[in-house]
Amino acid sequence: MRLTLQTAENTHEFGLRLAAVLRAGDLVILTGPLGAGKTALTQGIGAGLGVEGRITSPTFVIARSHRAGIAGVPLVHVDAYRLETLDELDDLDLDTDVDAAVTVVEWGAGLAERLAESHLEIAIERRADEVREVVLHGRGGDWAERLASLESPVGASA
Repeated sequence: MRLTLQTAENTHEFGLRLAAVLRAGDLVILTGPLGAGKTALTQGIGAGLGVEGRITSPTFVIARSHRAGIAGVPLVHVDAYRLETLDELDDLDLDTDVDAAVTVVEWGAGLAERLAESHLEIAIERRADEVREVVLHGRGGDWAERLASLESPVGASA
């Protein structure tokens, strides 16, 4: 699935819509350069899941857990930018949270895939005009069906 998101707000809105197809146990791996919109997308996902607290980049703390609000699903938000090995990822003990929460890992390609049997990879590129090009790849599980159920958000084109 490919999308073009016209504004940063559209990136957040897409996160809201994506949250509707996410469930506890899902792993989402985000890639893209600094400023591409990975945290904005995660903020939208968190809002759509109904988590408590403000979602900010976990760059310095590496991982943040957000409790579920009323009837929501918890979110674990990880920034793997400074992690270099699988051992460092294991030290975070994320696998204990993966089954009970949606886990979003920024900069996780090549490291985080082993946290779950299936996962969703989202690559975000920000063009010079601030438009985001987004590519979603479901790996295993029922991702193809879930992604097909998404409607294009406002400001997006397929």
